[in-house]
Amino acid sequence: MLYEHQGAAPRVHPTAVVAPSAVISGDVEIGEGVQVLHGAVITAEGGGVRIGASTIVMENAVVRGVTGNAVTIGDHCLVGPHAYVSGATIEPEVFLATGSRVFNGAVIGRGSEVRIDAIVHLRTMLPPGTTVPIGWVAVGAPPLITSPNDHEAIEARQRELDFPEYVFGLDRDTPDLMVQLTERYGARLARHADDRDVSA
Repeated sequence: MLYEHQGAAPRVHPTAVVAPSAVISGDVEIGEGVQVLHGAVITAEGGGVRIGASTIVMENAVVRGVTGNAVTIGDHCLVGPHAYVSGATIEPEVFLATGSRVFNGAVIGRGSEVRIDAIVHLRTMLPPGTTVPIGWVAVGAPPLITSPNDHEAIEARQRELDFPEYVFGLDRDTPDLMVQLTERYGARLARHADDRDVSA
């Protein structure tokens, strides 16, 4: 299904194949020979999405462009089943395995691998050819790549990157952080009320 969102409709190259149960919404450009499989969601939520030639977005993956961070996925990439990409730049020939997550402002260098259930945190920069092992976490620039058991080191880097401020514009120490976060984010998402099906 293709949806116009905030006046922008997806643009799908005539050689691309989008499964009927995939959802493509807003300012999304799907390149030559791209394959988007069943259940995938590719949505421009304030930032556009560009997917390069011969890239594959597999079942139930989510690719989300956000305010302040568009998504660019280069040529010949594979976004695995249940992978999640939000506001990141994925250079060509990158493998994002099943269940991997890449967050706002991250850059995954050419030819890198983010393996099963691995996480690349916001504003993390992976040099070309980097591998994030199964279930591990990459955080920061230069990146700390470590086991999820190394919570203290990950937490120290995450605090520097300041997820609430960077993504939602909110101070981490705001007393009613979740109230403000959900109200602000909910208002952004409510813009979908006026989406229009442009699949035909």
